[in-house]
Amino acid sequence: MSRFRMHILVCGGTGCVSSDSANVLEALKVELAAQNLYDEVQVVTTGCFGFCEQGPILKVYPDNVFYVKVTEADVAEIIAEHVIKGRPVERLLYHDPQKADETMAEHRHIPFYQMQVRVALRNCGIIDPERIEDYIAVDGYEALGKSIFELGQEGTIEEIKKSGLRGRGGAGFPTGIKWEAAFKAKGDKKYVVCNADEGDPGAFMDRSVLEGDPHAVLEAMAIAGYAIGADEGVIYIRAEYPLAVQRLEIAIKQAEEFGLLGEGILGSDFNFKIRINLGAGAFVCGEETALLNSIEGGRGEPRTKPPFPAQKGLWLKPTVINNVETFANICQIINRGSDWFRTIGTEKSKGTKVFALAGKINNVGLVEVPMGTKLNDIIYKVGGGIKNGKKFKAVQTGGPSGGCIPADKAELEIDYENLQSIGSMMGSGGMIVLDEDDCMVNIAKFYLEFTVEESCGRCTPCRIGNRRLLEILTRITKGQGKEEDLTVLKELGEVIKDCSLCGLGQTAPNPVLSTLRYYFDEYEAHVKEHRCPAGACKDLLKYRVIEDKCKGCTLCARNCPVACIEGESKKPHVIDNDKCIKCGTCMEKCRFGAIVRE
Repeated sequence: MSRFRMHILVCGGTGCVSSDSANVLEALKVELAAQNLYDEVQVVTTGCFGFCEQGPILKVYPDNVFYVKVTEADVAEIIAEHVIKGRPVERLLYHDPQKADETMAEHRHIPFYQMQVRVALRNCGIIDPERIEDYIAVDGYEALGKSIFELGQEGTIEEIKKSGLRGRGGAGFPTGIKWEAAFKAKGDKKYVVCNADEGDPGAFMDRSVLEGDPHAVLEAMAIAGYAIGADEGVIYIRAEYPLAVQRLEIAIKQAEEFGLLGEGILGSDFNFKIRINLGAGAFVCGEETALLNSIEGGRGEPRTKPPFPAQKGLWLKPTVINNVETFANICQIINRGSDWFRTIGTEKSKGTKVFALAGKINNVGLVEVPMGTKLNDIIYKVGGGIKNGKKFKAVQTGGPSGGCIPADKAELEIDYENLQSIGSMMGSGGMIVLDEDDCMVNIAKFYLEFTVEESCGRCTPCRIGNRRLLEILTRITKGQGKEEDLTVLKELGEVIKDCSLCGLGQTAPNPVLSTLRYYFDEYEAHVKEHRCPAGACKDLLKYRVIEDKCKGCTLCARNCPVACIEGESKKPHVIDNDKCIKCGTCMEKCRFGAIVRE
C-alpha cells in the first residue's frame, strides 16, 4: 500500500510542457515542502492526458479531480484549498461551454472523454513513463511472459491474426499476416523495426504514446521479435521528438536492468535488444523501405516492391515493420485475448483509432475512439464543435496523403474502407477540421507544397508530376487559371497515383482529387470569376467601401499600412486595390460595417 494519502498527476507531454507544466510541477514540489506535506502527497509526472486545448492539466487522486489550464500562480491555492482543506478549486475545473454554469470535477464526465475507449493510450496520463515500476504495476511485461511461456511463436502470431489488428500507419495491412510472413521467411538474422517517423502536418499520436508509455512499445517489439525469431529491434524516430527520445532511452536502460531486454529475457533462451535510430525529418522516410535505406546509412528513398520487407528488409534480412500505434495495441491483445479486441470496431476494421484532432475545433487534442465512430460525433461530441460558431466545412484526414471529407459526409462511420470509398484514407491519424473561412483550392495547394518539398525525387511521376500540379494550383489561386486546367488537374493526378513508385507519390494527389470531387464549384469560381468564395486567396481579394455606410471618419485610412485609402473627412472613402496588400486592417477597424471583402 502506498504511504502517500494523495497523488497529484501532472501532464508531462510536449503540449503541456510547452504551456509551462514544468514550472507548475516545480512549484508543486516547493509548496508541498513548505507546507510539510512532501511525505503525504506525491507528485507524479505523466504522459499526455489528450485534452491539449485545456493544458496544463493536473489530476488529483484519490479524489479524481481534474484541473485544467493550471498556472504556476494557481499552485498555492490548490495546496491550501484542496490538499489541506479538501475543497476542490472550482475555477480551475472544466467548464462545459454548452452548459455555462456547470463545472466537471471528474474527467469521465467531460464530453471530450465520454466517447473515448483507450487501448493504445491506456496508460498515458496515468503512469510515470520514466519509472518501469509504474508500468509493471499496470500489468507491464505480462504479455511478453505469456507469449514466451504459454503461447509460443506460432500461438502468438495466431492471436494477433485472430484479433484483426491492422497496421495503424496508414495502409491498414493485417499485422498478423505480416508477422507470419516474416516468421516463415528464411534467414539467419531477422529484425523488428518500429516506425516512429511521424511526419504528417498536425499529427502527434506516436509522439504522445512514446512520451507517455514507452515500455508498451518496447514490450510489443520484444513480443514481435520472439514471434518471428528476431533478436534485434530498431526504433526509427525523428530527431524533432527530443522528449520521446529521452524517455525511450530511459525505458530501454530500465528494461535491460530488469532482465526484460537483452540476454536470456525472463530466464528464457530468448535474446532481444533494441536500439534507437534518429531520423532527420524526411517525410518520405515514413515509407517503410525508404526508412530501411535510411537506417542502413543510405539515401532515404523507396525500394521497388516486391520483395517486401518481411522477405528482404533491413540489410536484406526478413524484417517486421510496424508503427508506434500498432505496437501499442499488441500487449492488450495478448493479455486480454483476440476475442476481446474483436468486440471493438467494425467487421473489417477492429479495435480503436487514435486521432490528432486539430484545426478549427474547440477541443484540440489526442482522441482514441472505436473504429466505426461517426465523423460527426468526433467533431461535435468529442471535439466540442467548430471554433467561434463558424460553419463546419470539411475534415482533412490522412495528412498530405489523405483527402478532404465534406460536411455532408459527416455521418460517415470512420474505418479504412469507408474513408477510401470517398477518396480519403486513414493515414497515421491526423484529422484537421476546416471551417467556412478555408479555401479548398488553397488547402490542396498547401498539401502539394509539402509533398513536392518532401519528394525524394527518385521517380518521374512524383518528382515532376506533383510539381506540375502545384504550378497549376498556384496559378489558379492567383487568378491566372484556365478552364482546361481543371481537366489537366484530374487527369494528371490520376496518372501520378497509378505510376508513382511508393506510397508518397501514389497518394500525393489525393487532396487535389478529393477537393475537385467535392468542391468543384470553388475551383470554377477561382478560374471563371477570379474569385475566392472563402476569401482566403489574397491575390483574388478586393476590399470595397460601401458609400451609403461610410461616415468619413478616416479611421480606415489612418490605420492602412500602405496608405491606399483616400477620402476627405465626413465623406465616403475609396480603396485603391492596385496598392492594397489585402491585410484586412481597414475592415477590422471600420466601426460602421462600411468595408466589405469581395
